[in-house]
Amino acid sequence: MANVLVPLAEGFEELEAVTIIDILRRAEIGVVVAGLREGPVKGSRGTVIVPDTTLQQVMDLPFDMIALPGGIPGSTHLNADPRIHGLLQRLTKEGKVTAAICAAPLVLATAGLLKGKKGTSFPGALPQHLLEGMDYQESAVVVDGKVITSRGAGTAMDFALTLVETLSGAQVREKVEKPLQRPRTE
Repeated sequence: MANVLVPLAEGFEELEAVTIIDILRRAEIGVVVAGLREGPVKGSRGTVIVPDTTLQQVMDLPFDMIALPGGIPGSTHLNADPRIHGLLQRLTKEGKVTAAICAAPLVLATAGLLKGKKGTSFPGALPQHLLEGMDYQESAVVVDGKVITSRGAGTAMDFALTLVETLSGAQVREKVEKPLQRPRTE
C-alpha cells in the first residue's frame, strides 16, 4: 500500500486538506497527517484538525508522496519550515511524488522543484522570480513527471483523484470517483 504524508501548518486551507485526506483514504492509500508542531492545527477558516502525529516523529519514515494543502498563511508556514524542504528534496531524490495545491506550489518552487517543469498554483501565489524557468499553466491540475500541482479549493477533488490515479492507477481512481456522483472533468 502506498503511503502519503500530508503536513498541516496553522492557516491551512481546510477544503483542500480534508479532500486530499478523505479521497486518498477512500482509495485505501495510507495517509499520515502530521502537524508542524504538537497539538491541534487551526485552518484558515477556523476549522481545527487533530493531526495523527507531528512532523518530527515521521521525518525519517518512507513515503511514496508528500501532498501539501494550500491556504494562507498555511503555505507560508510550510515554506518557512526547513524540515519540509528537506523532505521534498529527499523524496525527489528517491523518485517519489511531490504534490501541492493552491498557494502551496510556492513551497515546491522555493525548493527548486518547479524549475524546468510544468506547474500551476493559485493565481498570484508564485512571485515572478519563482516563475522563471517554469512552464506555468492555468489548468486545474498539472502533472509533470513526479510533480503534481493544482489551482485551489475548487480543484481539490480533481487534484486528490489525480493523486489516487498516480499512486494506484486509473481503475482505483474510477472505483473511488464513481460513488462520489460527480462528472469527471478533463
